[in-house]
Amino acid sequence: MAQKAVINRPGRRRALGVYVRNNWQLYLLLMLPIIFVIIFKYAAYPGLRIAFMNYKPAKGYAGSEWVGWDIFVKIFKDKDFHRALRNSLVFNFLDLLIGFPVPIILALLLNELRFPRYKKISQTVLYLPHFLSWVIIASVSLNLFKPETGLINILLKNAGLIEQGIPFLTEKWHWSVTYLLIGVWQNMGWGSIIYLAAITGIDAELYEAATIDGAGRWRKIWSITVPCIRGTMVTLLIMNLGRVMGSNFERLDSFGNVQVKDFQYQLAIYIYEKGLAGGNFSRATAVGLFQSLTGLLLVLASDWVSKRLGEDGLL
Repeated sequence: MAQKAVINRPGRRRALGVYVRNNWQLYLLLMLPIIFVIIFKYAAYPGLRIAFMNYKPAKGYAGSEWVGWDIFVKIFKDKDFHRALRNSLVFNFLDLLIGFPVPIILALLLNELRFPRYKKISQTVLYLPHFLSWVIIASVSLNLFKPETGLINILLKNAGLIEQGIPFLTEKWHWSVTYLLIGVWQNMGWGSIIYLAAITGIDAELYEAATIDGAGRWRKIWSITVPCIRGTMVTLLIMNLGRVMGSNFERLDSFGNVQVKDFQYQLAIYIYEKGLAGGNFSRATAVGLFQSLTGLLLVLASDWVSKRLGEDGLL
């Protein structure tokens, strides 16, 4: 057996060399995203030591004072950080609770459409919001949801449903609901792509057998489609759990105003105001490091739980 392995090893190397020579263009194209990831992801890791220094750009790494955990201690004692952390956790968990099932439902509905042209048009219309900037979305939303002159309030008044305009974006509780629903609308079409791809990989013979047994559309969805894409659902859920500590500065800043400051103030706003805007790069880096490590722990914990429940998990 050992002699056979020695004989086969040079042959495998020659076969690999031939394969690489025949497909060198693919490997060259693959090098571009790899280089991008190395430069902008891993090459930045040495800069994380800023979180443990009183970093001054003029002095650089060598001249800045090493302060250890002092930056983190100051952050965890800061009441504004507690408020930003609370708001980020609440809104991100609500975002996940409301937004996670919507792409699944949307993908199931799109998969059941029987007119190909209508299906393609629907997919294009639903995907489009993902490519729009939050600045554009917020500008359109502000014009639609103005309490007195917004189109939505005008239609509701004309229909006799309300007497006074609803402050969708100028009162913190109404703002919370509007903010979450706009986020779901912006992401649901793009999120459904992965589920549609998973659905197309389901064996058609399963549906044929179910049809012979007399199963209708809803029974096929519940007994075949949903169980077959459960692995994809678990994987995306684990990945989304890793983002519950994050927040989108562009989204928050675009929808922000003085009236909703209590709920709008999340970690992205905290990092900008207390860190970058004031030149306190150590504080900004420390908060970002805290977000990343917490997200990593959530991913590892959720992956461990999913494996204990019988799923494949992510790692």
